[in-house]
Amino acid sequence: MKVDLADLNAFIAVANAHGFREGARASGMSASGLSEAVRRVETQLGVRLLHRTTRSVVPTEAGQRLLDRLGPALQEVAAAVDTLNDYRGRPAGTLRLNVPISGARLVLPAIVPRFLAAYPDIRLDITAEDTFVDLVAAGCDAGIRYDERLEQDMIAVPIGPRVQRFAAAAAPSYLDRRGRPAHPGELLQHDCLRLRFAGRAPFAWEFARAGETLKVDVDGPLMVQGGAVSDLLIEAAIAGSGIIYFFEDWLRPHLDSGALAPILEPWWLSFSGPFLYYPGRRLVPPPLRAFLDFIRSDAASGASTTR
Repeated sequence: MKVDLADLNAFIAVANAHGFREGARASGMSASGLSEAVRRVETQLGVRLLHRTTRSVVPTEAGQRLLDRLGPALQEVAAAVDTLNDYRGRPAGTLRLNVPISGARLVLPAIVPRFLAAYPDIRLDITAEDTFVDLVAAGCDAGIRYDERLEQDMIAVPIGPRVQRFAAAAAPSYLDRRGRPAHPGELLQHDCLRLRFAGRAPFAWEFARAGETLKVDVDGPLMVQGGAVSDLLIEAAIAGSGIIYFFEDWLRPHLDSGALAPILEPWWLSFSGPFLYYPGRRLVPPPLRAFLDFIRSDAASGASTTR
């Protein structure tokens, strides 16, 4: 049986005050409104809850039993609602993010430790996967993706570096053995190590120079699916198995160490950086609001793009 909580509160106000007028003064409601509310409760329950006389209003036996049980229960409800004051006063709670493997590797390490230090009452719950998910259905507050994979009804905020590049590279041992390509078209004569994402065909390698864009449908001895095994692709390239074309920032330590040598650098493709996106809604959860403010502050200072 479903009884309106406001009507139950009205019954408690009248019973505790021993009258409708007194209950009205205590609750801020009108005496007639309280009377109608109590009448609705009695009708729905099929039990008289109050003895009414011209001089007093007192609970019946059934009313007193209900009053004894309702008081503590409604106090618990009020206490539960009061706990939300913590969320309004200071950012607290759990922020659930869904991010691509590249975002977890290249974007978040410069942000997460500083964010957790700034907001010790917030917990981050991060899922890294390269498939595009329905944030709401997945129970996530926000995600990170690149602009070509953003849904139109999402709010998007820049996060991390605003320009990234794909870099082509190979081990010196491979280049000594097979030669160094001078043009992207020459990759058709080379062993290329490829990456593809779940549910998508292997993508052609795209290059750009002086306004010219060129796509090369390369082939080679190794293909891996998803960013989670990208390190296998890199290790194969370092071992001399072929040429890799991957995020420059991911390859940078190996380029700097000399384990991989850059090739076709004037042709490396630049693309816009990722976005934090979330469903448009009136009330943004405090943990997400804090994260949005943090990355906007980072963008203004350049903190997360220079690490």
